[in-house]
Amino acid sequence: MNTITICRKELQSYFRSPIAYTVIALWALIGGFFFYFGLSFFVQRSMESSMMGQSMPMNINEWIVRPLLSNVNVVALFLIPMITMRLFAEEKRSGTIELLMTSPITDIEIVLGKWLAAVALYGIMLLVSLLHMAILFRYGQPDWKPLAVGYLGLLLQGGCLLAIGTFVSTCTNNQIVAGAIGFAISLLLFVLNWVSEFGSSITERVIGYFSVQSHFESFSKGLIDSKDLVFYATMIILGLFLTSRSLESVRWRA
Repeated sequence: MNTITICRKELQSYFRSPIAYTVIALWALIGGFFFYFGLSFFVQRSMESSMMGQSMPMNINEWIVRPLLSNVNVVALFLIPMITMRLFAEEKRSGTIELLMTSPITDIEIVLGKWLAAVALYGIMLLVSLLHMAILFRYGQPDWKPLAVGYLGLLLQGGCLLAIGTFVSTCTNNQIVAGAIGFAISLLLFVLNWVSEFGSSITERVIGYFSVQSHFESFSKGLIDSKDLVFYATMIILGLFLTSRSLESVRWRA
């Protein structure tokens, strides 16, 4: 019950500040840009194929949905730190962290409540992007199953990076610093798979395994792999565990 209360309070605070509106607006604007040009390219290639009398198969999922999911996946990398940077850093800056620490609420309830609020805001962003998909279903016939799997992948990867960003927010009282460090860590986890592309040693494969991007590729293809589910679940639990331990140290210092 305390977790839901904190989640609701934190989500309301997002919309009482410019953060939620800024993040959602940027997400809709950039996502709309990718959708428009992806759709334009698809229509152009379809018309060229028809005019040349070629029977070129034009799969909407392969030509529009999959590239769009990959592109917005990168966009989320930049916006997620904006969501998490204030979670605890603002509490520390304003001094309300002491009131939070002395309240009859456990650390895990606080951590889960704030993380769930961040996930809820991210979920709202994903719902906004579904407007683009509604256009595809209105004028085309995309396969909804790969689309649903792709959005599941976006949600899981987002939850993973949000958990890490939440931990980072407990380590500083400066929102800008929390956002910068959160972005740096997210970017590093995103490009770790580059290491495995330049070599095939055990060390390089292990490093590449921790790339959040490599685990999203299966979802973007409409495939659910248990190893990807385990990876995201493990990273989320690890991020929340570290956040809880960091918050515990703050409680002891307070």
